[in-house]
Amino acid sequence: MSMNDADRHPPPPPPRPPSPPFGRWIATVPKGFLRYCVLRLLSEKSMSGSEIMDEIEKRTGGRWKPSPGSVYPLLAWLQEKGYTKETPEQEAGIKRYTLTDKGKAFLQEYVKRREEFRKKIGFLMPPFPGLFWLNFHPEKVRELGKAGEKLMMASWNLLDSLRERYSEKAIAEAKEVIEQAAEKIDEISKKLKRTEEN
Repeated sequence: MSMNDADRHPPPPPPRPPSPPFGRWIATVPKGFLRYCVLRLLSEKSMSGSEIMDEIEKRTGGRWKPSPGSVYPLLAWLQEKGYTKETPEQEAGIKRYTLTDKGKAFLQEYVKRREEFRKKIGFLMPPFPGLFWLNFHPEKVRELGKAGEKLMMASWNLLDSLRERYSEKAIAEAKEVIEQAAEKIDEISKKLKRTEEN
């Protein structure tokens, strides 16, 4: 091949490394998210440290289980700040906690700030893929979370495919599908809000 041919046909760039497996995103748990999870769980019922760890593992489908070294110091901090207190009825060797009124107000403020931030930037990704803010909702809502999870995975798979074989047609088709779905979901949300106002 001549120099001119090489200039016209440069070698393809090396392939990018594949996206990390789904479960590996655990390492990207943002700071403060565990505190939010613990507050939410304790707002539902009294729980011990081990019960909190098991429940988070259950609600994340086994993708994340916080360590004792992160949960117990957090529980001690929450109690020290007056956000939680030990429940009077204690089983032998089991210490359970519940939210105080101060803790409930702290959680409400936490959720309020998060919602304001989400509105400010327009869109807030889940804390890390696959959790969809944990399963703090009824079963049917969890099914919605799973559907959203499938959409994210499909989008990542498409991005990986585009790295290997770029296609403007595929981009345009996928963009149209996502935009149509977003518009329909947004309309459903607006209908719910109008129903609440009436």
